[in-house]
Amino acid sequence: MDEIKVAIADDHKIFRKGVILSMRAYTNIKFVMEAENGEELLAKIPEFQPDVILCDLKMPVKDGIDTTKMITKNFPGIRVIILTMYEDERFVGHLMDCGAAGYLLKSTEPSEIRKAVMDVVRTGFYLNPFVNKVLIKKNYSKQKFNPNLTTEVVLSEREKEVLTLVCMEFTAAEIAGKMDISSRTVEAIKDRLMERFGVKNSVGLVFYAMKNSLID
Repeated sequence: MDEIKVAIADDHKIFRKGVILSMRAYTNIKFVMEAENGEELLAKIPEFQPDVILCDLKMPVKDGIDTTKMITKNFPGIRVIILTMYEDERFVGHLMDCGAAGYLLKSTEPSEIRKAVMDVVRTGFYLNPFVNKVLIKKNYSKQKFNPNLTTEVVLSEREKEVLTLVCMEFTAAEIAGKMDISSRTVEAIKDRLMERFGVKNSVGLVFYAMKNSLID
């Protein structure tokens, strides 16, 4: 396969650089541009003409949802792969409807990112088990979902305290001791937060909290 030109859009520079560094071993993939938001990405596309774009969902100025829609409309030959921390199945269905060619989580190994890039160039899409599960269930077609990535997250004092201690790497038992509540209550709060944020574990909570500045 000929060299594939790739762009990456994410508002965290250290994450962009990490992805680019992790993909250096794959010589047929060349990163030709970076952007920290959707508006910057759209402005640079005509100059760099990437074949594939790795795009985050939550970015300032213009988020990944609106950006994907505009790329699909104005640059139909470019494939967009969403690379995000959002594990909410509803986002998958919505983004595929918007024209995304693939949906990857930020915990994805570089080898899978490479496979996704190559597959979307060859076939126009990349379906991993996570996406397949969503498409098979077709939950997103039963209920209209219009995600809002800019909605402010409001936490109760107890939720914020639990989230802060999770980010400090305390266990549920340790958090329970510090807050004078039961471990079961701590787990219930964590489960509620994971459901609200669309993540599956404590690592997801930490990433979400950091990206959305939910803790001091």
